[in-house]
Amino acid sequence: MKYLSEYRDAQLVRAVMDEISRTIHQPWVIMEICGGQTHSIMKYGLEQLLPADVELVHGPGCPVCVTSLEMIDKALAIASLPNVIFTSYGDMLRVPGSSGDLFSVRATGGDVRVVYSSLDAIKIAQENPDKQVVFFAIGFETTAPANAMSVIQAHNLGLENFSLLVSHVRVPPAMHAILGSPSSRVQGFLAAGHVCSVMGFWEYPSIAEKYNVPITITGFEPLDIAQGILLTIRQLENGSHAVENAYARVVTFDGNRPAQKTIRQVFEDCAQAWRGIGMIPLSGWRLKDEFSNYDATNRFQVQSIKPSESQLCIAGQILQGLKKPVNCPAYATQCTPEHPLGATMVSSEGACAAYYRYGRSQ
Repeated sequence: MKYLSEYRDAQLVRAVMDEISRTIHQPWVIMEICGGQTHSIMKYGLEQLLPADVELVHGPGCPVCVTSLEMIDKALAIASLPNVIFTSYGDMLRVPGSSGDLFSVRATGGDVRVVYSSLDAIKIAQENPDKQVVFFAIGFETTAPANAMSVIQAHNLGLENFSLLVSHVRVPPAMHAILGSPSSRVQGFLAAGHVCSVMGFWEYPSIAEKYNVPITITGFEPLDIAQGILLTIRQLENGSHAVENAYARVVTFDGNRPAQKTIRQVFEDCAQAWRGIGMIPLSGWRLKDEFSNYDATNRFQVQSIKPSESQLCIAGQILQGLKKPVNCPAYATQCTPEHPLGATMVSSEGACAAYYRYGRSQ
């Protein structure tokens, strides 16, 4: 199976790990940005194969985890309204808001449906002209092109019963926020390959230069991640801080220009709140004024919601690489997948969910 089995070859992975052991001479802290990479690291036990001097910390690259609590509460409010069909990716249904989740809204009669893309929501809107259909448009640069396209399609179709609850986030501003913090421990990055497949990595050299950190574009299979760590360690040991592309079978410097053009046609940069982290300047996308009639927050008047976060959840510190899930006193006790306090325990890309699922307890 080309591009899959060879990247899970245990002997090849061990050979790279051996090379890392020969290369490293002092401790280093490396952050993998994407939650998908975190799950691969936990699933394949890569941390156990690494020398003790390599510490991996887990970044904010889980779209479900960083969707702000205020936006989750707006989703609950809109989904509870009569005459509304609220559509979302399945991961979002179990994310706790201030008072429940989308599953609880559906249990009390709300019409909440799981879809695989915003274009599915367009079809539902066409089939239900007497209902208002809302799509929960979360995610990073990977989901933004399809969501932008859905707005263009709705506009071309003249659909008046379709809107987006937009909560898009961007990776580069989050990297600036993490590296610019006085408490940052991150010395090197494994950048998310799928984000770079859309956006390229032309935004990254200035980050590497400003903060003196190496950045390696990395895939999601065990060999991808091991090679990404090796390239990052080589740079750290040599004192260099360049951007390297270890995912060249998917990523180019420029990325997918047509997809970027579609995003820019519909969205514009804005400050965005990240759950557990706070407001990060220019880290989000909102609908341009010419498409504001597709903005669900305008259509349903849910601007005044005041969220209330759990005082026990430390997800924000985990997402910044300051702590790990096992450092949370509520981990696997008061916070479990059945009774989560934060999104990181229920998302398929959440760090706490990865530790819990693959049995990491220390």
